[in-house]
Amino acid sequence: TCPTRDGALSTSGCLYCDGRGASSAPRGLSIRGQLLRGMEAARRRYGAEKFIAYFQAFTGTYASPGELARRYAEGTDHPDVVSLAIATRPDCAPEAVLDAVAAFAARMETWIEYGLQSAHDETLRCLMRGHTAAAFADAARRTAARGIGVCAHVIIGLPGETGEMVRGTARFLASLPVSGVKIHLLHVLRGSPLEALHRSGALPLLSRGDYVRLVCDVLEILPAGVVIQRLTGEAPPDRLVAPGWALRKHEVIRAIEDELAGRGSRQGAKAAPLPAGRQ
Repeated sequence: TCPTRDGALSTSGCLYCDGRGASSAPRGLSIRGQLLRGMEAARRRYGAEKFIAYFQAFTGTYASPGELARRYAEGTDHPDVVSLAIATRPDCAPEAVLDAVAAFAARMETWIEYGLQSAHDETLRCLMRGHTAAAFADAARRTAARGIGVCAHVIIGLPGETGEMVRGTARFLASLPVSGVKIHLLHVLRGSPLEALHRSGALPLLSRGDYVRLVCDVLEILPAGVVIQRLTGEAPPDRLVAPGWALRKHEVIRAIEDELAGRGSRQGAKAAPLPAGRQ
């Protein structure tokens, strides 16, 4: 579950969340069952041979260290699983949990993905996130110090955010020991608090062109060594209210490539020098 849903912080969830979580795994299956089903699907669709065990839905570090270690072990106990990725929140990374994750990092590539979304606290309050940008910075430093890869999730098109604020989030990430970034488009999902805001007309959404330009701005600021793990996301058509162009993911990615080519630019083109210790 999540501290914004179980009452620890609130019960409403984040502004953009529909309460169903980000995973497509069917409910009722064991972790092992989910793993095997996902592996078989990836083999058929992509010819995949090796796999990442991805604890994606809700908050993947929100339990006791012992319980988490058991679940991570179940998800990685297969010879073709070569990496572990855990999606979570920056305020759910106590020392004991990071120590438990570090035990996996000692034997396979391991990432913790922290949902930052924005480096601006006023935006985080609007999103009902329940944490600050400083909490992300603290979690990123403590995680990287243990040899665990840090991936940040950011959303472009958030309520009230200007282009300069989006670029500020990119600069914030570039100053931290962040090794990967997943860039998302703001989706309006059915049943989310954001849906009512959208239907009231109070939520302007980005055009595809504006989104593409802002993604390229972010890429230019992020150092070339940061792994871009996602350029845009997609939601199931039955859950997506808007924007409709988000369903054409491959067209969005091609447009980003074309925009960079048109600028004669690339990732890291406007990156500041890396801080000491990150060369």
